[in-house]
Amino acid sequence: MIKIKFLFISAMFIGGIISFGCSSSSGNLRYGDNGKSTVINDNDSFSDDSSFVLDDKEVSEFQDPSDLPENESKIDLTELMKNLDQKSSGSDGEALLSSKRELMLMEIIRYLNTPYKYGGNSLNGIDCSAFTQSVYKNSWLLDLNRSARDQYQQGIVVDDRTELKFGDLVFFNTRRRVKPGHVGIYIGDNLFAHASSKLGVTISSLEHDYYNKRYMGARRIDEQ
Repeated sequence: MIKIKFLFISAMFIGGIISFGCSSSSGNLRYGDNGKSTVINDNDSFSDDSSFVLDDKEVSEFQDPSDLPENESKIDLTELMKNLDQKSSGSDGEALLSSKRELMLMEIIRYLNTPYKYGGNSLNGIDCSAFTQSVYKNSWLLDLNRSARDQYQQGIVVDDRTELKFGDLVFFNTRRRVKPGHVGIYIGDNLFAHASSKLGVTISSLEHDYYNKRYMGARRIDEQ
């Protein structure tokens, strides 16, 4: 665990952990030239409800960009890693949970600072929903749908933000036409990992005014 703590904090320090929002791209191949989608007038402001477009196949982020925050403060992960250390000891059940956290953390570390690429799904470039999909598949061997909208339909609803657990998917209303427009992975202490359209894969805080206002909800894909 000490080795993982060192790698995680080192990766944060080297790459920086300022982040901006991104879209819920689901891959260039998903978007066709045919079909219709329900849209909101471009002059409308973001709503606080949890409704989402039923068919977003032709609405790319270039047609429907995220409204990005201008800046964020750097995040200190020392307390988060300390909490994970405390959870690594105890019963066999707690040890198993710690092992799962480590597997996912290592996968997140592997992607840190990967550049954002709309429709991308590799270390050469990745978007937010491909990031969550890849991390889940490579660490917990769980399959997620490709788009943020479809991932929003998976798993168990987590109604209360105070009940969020490590690994929960968190969703945000960042686009005018497609809801949710963004997805990340909760890692504890009100922090989440995600693929930012500005800085690539990074860590942000749910307490940041931008994400706090646009938070739509969470889904638990696997009981941990």
